[in-house]
Amino acid sequence: MWQVAGQDKILALLAHSLKEDNIAHAYLLVGPRHVGKRTLAINLAQALNCDDVKSPCGQCYSCRRILAGKHADVTSTGLDFKTEIGIDDMRRLQRLANLPPYEGKCKVFIIDEAEYLSIEAANSLLKILEEPPPKVVWLLLSAEESRLLPTVISRCQRLELKPMSPEQIQKILTHSYKVAPIKAKLLARLCHGCLGWALSALLDDNLLRQRSQSIDRLSSLLDADLKQRFTYAQELATLLSQDRRSAIEIMETWLIWWHDLMLIKGGCWEAITNIDYEVTLKKQAKELSLNEVKEFAANLCLTQEEISRNINARLALESLMLNLPRKIGVNLNG
Repeated sequence: MWQVAGQDKILALLAHSLKEDNIAHAYLLVGPRHVGKRTLAINLAQALNCDDVKSPCGQCYSCRRILAGKHADVTSTGLDFKTEIGIDDMRRLQRLANLPPYEGKCKVFIIDEAEYLSIEAANSLLKILEEPPPKVVWLLLSAEESRLLPTVISRCQRLELKPMSPEQIQKILTHSYKVAPIKAKLLARLCHGCLGWALSALLDDNLLRQRSQSIDRLSSLLDADLKQRFTYAQELATLLSQDRRSAIEIMETWLIWWHDLMLIKGGCWEAITNIDYEVTLKKQAKELSLNEVKEFAANLCLTQEEISRNINARLALESLMLNLPRKIGVNLNG
């Protein structure tokens, strides 16, 4: 049984391909983080190796082994805490791909955050995709498709997973997971259509705690002097070099915050994401002009783009700090 919610067209396509024995040798699963790309990849790996007539059944030996990450023919790799997926990772997968299936019907290789393949690794993958071994399926997962080599994209069947509406997610949380309405509404707003994030937040209180810490730190920068702002820029640049995913999530949290400020300045406070910070947002909105909010949000987007192109992160973030508005009466020189 497929475990992905809100992606009916994709599931129908894959079910038809499985029935007709017409599975592509490589798929590119595109969509924002936590939208369900990895769940779909695991489900497809199960379907390709399922022992039941109706696949994926989720209950047979193969399905359970794949879900537990113990199946010999299903291999995952990703960014983890590295800054890129390197050539050594790709060579290891290439060696495994040239071996026949050991305990299943088909070998499946899942590359999470494939946009972080190094140039050498991407070129190595391209050679495999050009001459795919039999009984091998590659599943590339990406939240930033534009960072992938066009030649790699062209050799994959593209499946785009789209976010669900907040109303859909709130309904799933309250009906299927018995979440209290107030918390369900908050999680539905915060996850931006990505049910996976909301479910992770239910299981791990640290996600909401870390979000609150990020918001508190970022909000305090409006009162900070240049030395404090530059110190924060250095901290975030260091985090980018050590744990890129966490640093990017902080910047996304920041962008959502400034988007909320823009909504409030425009009189659309009921559409904000951070509904549990409504009082703080309204207070900050009063202390900043609409032009200041719009210009800084644009600068933040530009900084994210520069960092994605591997421009010097510290310089980009320090420039951002210089453009950060200040509250009335705050002296940036301390």
